[in-house]
Amino acid sequence: MNQSKDPQLRAAFPLFLALLAIVWFGSLATRSLISPDEGRYATLSWGMLHTGDWVTPRLNGILYFEKPPLQYWLGAIFMKLFGLNEFAARLWPALSGFLTALVVGATANRLWGKEAGIRSLAIAASMTWVFGNAHFLTLDAGLTFFLTISLCAVLIARYAAATPAERRRWIWLAWAAMAGAVLSKGLIGIVIPGATLVVTAIWRRDLSLWRGMHWFSGLLIFLALAAPWFVLVSMRNPGFAEFFFIHEHFARYLTKVHQREGAWWYYLPFLLGGMLPWIGGLPWLVKRNTSGPRGAIAATDVLIAYSTFVLLFFSASGSKLPSYILPMFPALALLLGLRLVAVPAKTLRVHLLVPALLWAIALAASTQSGRVTSNSTPAEVFGQLAEGLRMGALLFLGGAALAWWWLRRNRNTLAILTLALAHVIGVAVVLAAHEPFGRLKSATPYVAVLEPVIQSGAPVFSVGGYDQTLPFYLRHEVILVDYNDEFAMGQLMEPGRSIESLDEFAQRWQSLPQAAAYMDVASYVGMHQRGLPMRVLYQDQRRIVVSRQ
Repeated sequence: MNQSKDPQLRAAFPLFLALLAIVWFGSLATRSLISPDEGRYATLSWGMLHTGDWVTPRLNGILYFEKPPLQYWLGAIFMKLFGLNEFAARLWPALSGFLTALVVGATANRLWGKEAGIRSLAIAASMTWVFGNAHFLTLDAGLTFFLTISLCAVLIARYAAATPAERRRWIWLAWAAMAGAVLSKGLIGIVIPGATLVVTAIWRRDLSLWRGMHWFSGLLIFLALAAPWFVLVSMRNPGFAEFFFIHEHFARYLTKVHQREGAWWYYLPFLLGGMLPWIGGLPWLVKRNTSGPRGAIAATDVLIAYSTFVLLFFSASGSKLPSYILPMFPALALLLGLRLVAVPAKTLRVHLLVPALLWAIALAASTQSGRVTSNSTPAEVFGQLAEGLRMGALLFLGGAALAWWWLRRNRNTLAILTLALAHVIGVAVVLAAHEPFGRLKSATPYVAVLEPVIQSGAPVFSVGGYDQTLPFYLRHEVILVDYNDEFAMGQLMEPGRSIESLDEFAQRWQSLPQAAAYMDVASYVGMHQRGLPMRVLYQDQRRIVVSRQ
């Protein structure tokens, strides 16, 4: 990225990047992995590393075909390099989010100049939804990274100054990135870019994007990168293709089979909260610019079409999760970075009041943690979370005050960098304070009591439920009892890897000289009523661990 002629900004921008990287990656290991998503994907990566089978994914030893393997591969590589820990498990989503912000900044710099580039990078990195999803182990950060590369490569190829050979290479990069997106999460990796081309062509009545996609060579690159794994896994597992493409794509989208439905406005709160601290800029995004360079107008139209399609597409889905709309946020950051270039400091000061007010409300709410305790969550958990929220709010408000000071001196870019870093630090503090709550959804509090059982060679059962983090922290697979959910297909193909009924488990338990089991309170009561010999090794408000002896 080009350096600014402003000496203060020349010094501030590298410092911003350094502090951002320290906070970004330094906070990865401050929290335990939580169930379900983090435990699931960490266990899948550990399974590949443990078995050496890099083609057929297995979750807790059972065939698992819901998603493609790119994140499992990278997670396994990082675990090999850095050990089986939270840092290694979360490193790929974190790296994806950080690189996404860099891609956004570099693209804005190439299209609209250094000021837009610096601002777009800061905006993208500090958006709550970008930073937050980069610090939880899910697939969406990696998907968003590749989709952002594809989008930005097309924008640069079409709207930046470049030779025909350079444009062709940018388009080839876009096709390669789409292959990465497909290997990250499936067909959505081509649906979003393809739909953006269609929507933009219809809206602008312009087929130039289509004509510049180098379809023959681009498809060859895409298939060369994306197809081999699908061919290999299908050859080794005959039921893969039907389950992956029909059940996990069409049925997931068109039906409510996964029981993750929501109202049409389901994503609007996540869009508003995810935009923080830049929520005040939303009015600038919904208004289409009709003045300025022709290329800038066309590029913003592509970004608007892309963002709108992502929001509407997932809003219409029969299966909804908050992180699904993450791919739209880098596009919004690009739009905001461009629009903010022409916004005067006086206007920015007004919009600064919006995140400051919301953080102030959070600060006030943090004093009321005693009102939200429950039987399953002790008061001290909410108390520590409230303390983190309070500290995060104070840090942000201090940063906002400094940003206001910069704006009073018409130093808009320095103010944006300050506000972005203050929000990142505030959110990181809140996430770290989530650890006591996260431990209630993690195996870390009780895994130590199970290690002697594993070392003796005795089995560990998971009765009537499944803690996704348990195999990863235990470094050992557990035997599922009376539990299906996402394992249903794998259990059908390999029925001997789990126990179907509680009666069968009771017989197995009675016959073993030593064993252990994880279960919730209701399952424990049921097993106790059956008269099974059980000694409680660990118990909290949500789960119980027992041994056979």
